[in-house]
This record gives sequence, C-alpha cells and structure tokens, in this order.
Amino acid sequence: MIKVLLVDDHAVVRMGLSVLLNNVPEMEVVGEASEGNEGIEKALETKPDVVLMDLSMPHGKDGLSATSELKKQLPDTSILILTMHDDEEYLFRAIQAGASGCVLKSAPHQELIEAIKSVCKGNAYLHPAATKRLMDEYLDNIKQDGSDRYQLLSDREKEVLTLIAKGYSNKEIGEKLVISVKTVESHKSNLMEKLQMKTRPELVSYALKKGLLGYGM
Repeated sequence: MIKVLLVDDHAVVRMGLSVLLNNVPEMEVVGEASEGNEGIEKALETKPDVVLMDLSMPHGKDGLSATSELKKQLPDTSILILTMHDDEEYLFRAIQAGASGCVLKSAPHQELIEAIKSVCKGNAYLHPAATKRLMDEYLDNIKQDGSDRYQLLSDREKEVLTLIAKGYSNKEIGEKLVISVKTVESHKSNLMEKLQMKTRPELVSYALKKGLLGYGM
C-alpha cells in the first residue's frame, strides 16, 4: 500500500485527488494539508511514502520551501510536485529542492497515478515535455561550455590543437609552425589545461566535434 499525503491550498483539489487515489487499490491517502508548514507536520505524523505537493500556496510555507525542509526531516519520503506551471524554471527549482519529479495539474489521471508509483520506487518522474526541456538545456550547456573553453585558447594554441588532431607529432608541429619542440609541448600543456583534458585522444575527439579537422593546414 502506497501512503500518500496531499498538500494543496485548494480544498476542492484535495477532495478530487483523495477520491481518485483512494479508488486505486494499492494507494491510500493518509492525510491532507493546505500549506507547507501543515504539510510538514502531517508528514512527520503520518510518515507517507509520497507527498503530492502543490507548488504555489499563497498562505503559509510554499511548496518549494516545504519540499526542501521535508526532505531534510524525512529523506526517504518521495515528493512529487503538482503544479500548473509548465515552466523549466519551476522544474529546476523543484528538483534542486529535493523533489523526485513534477506532474502538471492538467495531466491525465493515469499519468498522475503512474508518477506516484514511479517515485515511490525511488525513481524520478518528469512529464514528457519537461524531460525534453531538461535534455535541451543539458545539451545547450554542453555546447556553451565547450564554446567558452575554446575561446580561452590563443590563436597559436588553436593551431597546435588542430595539428595534434590531424596526427602530427610534436616535432612535425614545431617544423610547420617554426617553433621549438619545447614550445609546442608548452602550448599543448596550456591548451589541455584550458580544455580540462588529460590525453591526446581527448584532444582529437574534441577537435573532431569542433570541426577543426576541416582546417586546411
């Protein structure tokens, strides 16, 4: 039996959720609260498996603050944020606060039930649109991070990186750029530090992703 605590400032919403979840054979609503502080008290009293936490509650403690505090006191309790906000800012803040996931209030009943089952097992749950936005954000961060690091390189270091990726030895790079082997090694050490890499294969892979192998040197 999955014990669920409802925390929402709208009594009608709590009533509807209670009826819905109590009709699921393996679920039981063990308590209700209208704001965060009351939710924490009820959680400490009932020890639920999952807390359905409203994000915006104008009176008392809000959902994010309550989630953060509740996770400190009941770390084994999963918290599923129930929100009207289809916004990545709220999503990120909820995850940072310790929530196991988010479900939109407009979601179908079956999605909510599956989400509760999922977080109860220790899994994270995000609705499909949120999952896509998180992935897009992650990929954008990687792209931006790599771009920023590349801009840290001097023109000479970029030349050395390109030649390393094309398979030239330090001696050959020195001959092409008319610099000493020691200087090549110094440039290589500096660019590896700036790119946060430790091996030649990492440099080659990075250069390939950056499209540097198309340079005509």
